[in-house]
Amino acid sequence: MTAEPDGPEDRVRRFATIWSRAVYPLTATSRTRPEFEEQLFPLARQLRDALCAPVFEAARGRPVGAALVDAHCTDPDALSRTLDVVEAYLVLYCGAEGDQEEMRSRSARLQHAAAAGFAHALRERTLAEQEAISAAALKARSAVAEALHASEARFRAVFEGAAIGISIASLDGTVIDVNDTLLRMLGTPEQVVRNRNVSDWTHADDAPHVWNLYGELTRGEREHFHVEKAFYRPDGTALWTNLSVSLLRDAEGMPQYQLALMEDTTERRLLNLRLRYEATHDALTGLPNRTLFFERLEKALAAGPENRFGLCYLDLDGFKTVNDSLGHAAGDRLLVEVADRLQSCATAPGEMVARLGGDEFVALTTGHGTEQEVDELAGRIMHALSAPIRIDGRELTVRGSIGIVEGPAGERSAAEVLRSADITMYRAKSAGGNRFELADPVQDARAITRHGLTTALPAALARGEFFIEYQPLVNLGDGSVRGAEALVRWLHPQHGILGPDRFIELAEHTGLIVPLGRWVLEQSVWQARQWQERHADAGPLRINVNLSPCQLTHPGLVSDTVEILERVGLAPHSLCLEVTESALIGADDDLLKPLRRLAEMGVDIALDDFGTGYSNLANLRRLPVSVLKLDRSFTQGMQQFPADPVDLKIVEGIVALAHNLDLAVTVEGVETGAQAEQLRELGCDTAQGWYYARPGPPDRLHQLALADATG
Repeated sequence: MTAEPDGPEDRVRRFATIWSRAVYPLTATSRTRPEFEEQLFPLARQLRDALCAPVFEAARGRPVGAALVDAHCTDPDALSRTLDVVEAYLVLYCGAEGDQEEMRSRSARLQHAAAAGFAHALRERTLAEQEAISAAALKARSAVAEALHASEARFRAVFEGAAIGISIASLDGTVIDVNDTLLRMLGTPEQVVRNRNVSDWTHADDAPHVWNLYGELTRGEREHFHVEKAFYRPDGTALWTNLSVSLLRDAEGMPQYQLALMEDTTERRLLNLRLRYEATHDALTGLPNRTLFFERLEKALAAGPENRFGLCYLDLDGFKTVNDSLGHAAGDRLLVEVADRLQSCATAPGEMVARLGGDEFVALTTGHGTEQEVDELAGRIMHALSAPIRIDGRELTVRGSIGIVEGPAGERSAAEVLRSADITMYRAKSAGGNRFELADPVQDARAITRHGLTTALPAALARGEFFIEYQPLVNLGDGSVRGAEALVRWLHPQHGILGPDRFIELAEHTGLIVPLGRWVLEQSVWQARQWQERHADAGPLRINVNLSPCQLTHPGLVSDTVEILERVGLAPHSLCLEVTESALIGADDDLLKPLRRLAEMGVDIALDDFGTGYSNLANLRRLPVSVLKLDRSFTQGMQQFPADPVDLKIVEGIVALAHNLDLAVTVEGVETGAQAEQLRELGCDTAQGWYYARPGPPDRLHQLALADATG
């Protein structure tokens, strides 16, 4: 005894057999069931091919639904049984090996497409039948004198066999005749429907214009109308229909009857409502999602200038920690609990809560007094989140940062409002979190500009928008130029020349500071080499280049510096790398190791902004520095006359300490000759500032150096 074959076609055949047995009793066809199965077999193969296709297209299910109508499976229960069979057996018999969850998802979408194709084909057939009925009615009316019996027979055949509901009523609205399809749709016996007046079939969801159109038709002012209308069934459920009502006239053109054609759209409407809900609500929390929220926000903003709105943009503080430590399932339960609490905070008319995604939520209030209402709403949210949430036996403390935007409708778009709320929320988070902040247009503009600069940075380096200016370092003893500090600038296409205070922090944040810093080092070393070659008689000029904290930790710092110096041909002692004091506070040996290696090669290391970091002076012994650069705050007290004696004592003490440690002292921010003289008397070695020269192109430094050499 051999085993029954179980190839792909055999499994499709089994599926077609099950399908035909389920649907055949509801099919108005002269075929036998095996013949009907042969008709379904290619449709089953289409479903199998769509389900297992490498690139899934749900629309391939539409022709299958349409083919059911062509096969005379027009009974609504035939569609229902088809969808049941597909749901239960398609993946079982026709699914591919692999992700079964994906197969079931595809099967569900094929069901939706098949239902849509069925509904579309049934509608097209209905319209065709409507046209046939109208044509038959007109033909019967024009030939009534010579072929009354034949036309009546044709009309009755269409009337009784139509897949749509048909009723005929007198001009006063009394129902004269109905077909069996309409009785099944309404679920009402014929004796109840006959002699009932059309005006009795009102429904709470009727649009006002429905009965206005009906009145125009009965008065002879229009020939027909088409509307969507609901009817009550005896069990209280609603029957939704596409209703077409036409006025039938006699041979002389006088109105005689009303003809109503009704297509049952209840299942289609329920399916559309379900799909609409799924498309506009968050699957996890049940809250409205981003799509529905934007619809409501845009509606609120279009309500007119006499109306106002208030928006709270919430982001949970530290939610990633929950996911990382307890897992995403615990994080999801936390989000559901947060959603429930937020929902309880927005119960007043005009208020709603939505989930935008992740741990971001929004609460919207509309009306006339939203200035106070939105603050109260934010307060309720913060209070609702204050109570711990218990997840997996742990009590979790929930904190949130809220950005609030409030104002009159009609002034901003929905995207602008949400952007302002997002910016304000991050401002609240930056201030420590667990708080709410009000939107500030000035800070919004600053944040937008900052974001624009951040996104433009990578392309700016590639396009060569950066350039370097040089500020001379002057020997306080003889006034000669001993070198220059390289200061990077950005020639922005819209904002003009930007100083490092506008973009260095952004470059640190994005990681671009490493390639940018390497470019600055390479250009500066090359420039120093040019100075030495062209003006050897002016004496050696040292170039100072700033290092950011991010560069200090980059593993290629030492190798990149060595490679650039050797390739350009500049001696290490002609380079000084400046590191801020704050970057070295508490630095361990691993961080100091690259600086020590550079110092051992002969590169000078300068401790920049000295005096601002509150570092322990004893740490100077372990730092591989050879230069202290005093912050410009020490020179500000020397602008007045007489100079602040406290500042003088502090500078004098620092200089003495530095010299005892064999460290040179450079002072920044020298703006007057009096300052320069006092600093020289205090023993400072070099200085820089506007008194000598502002940062400028390299050629100007050549001129200063030559002037010193010949002076």
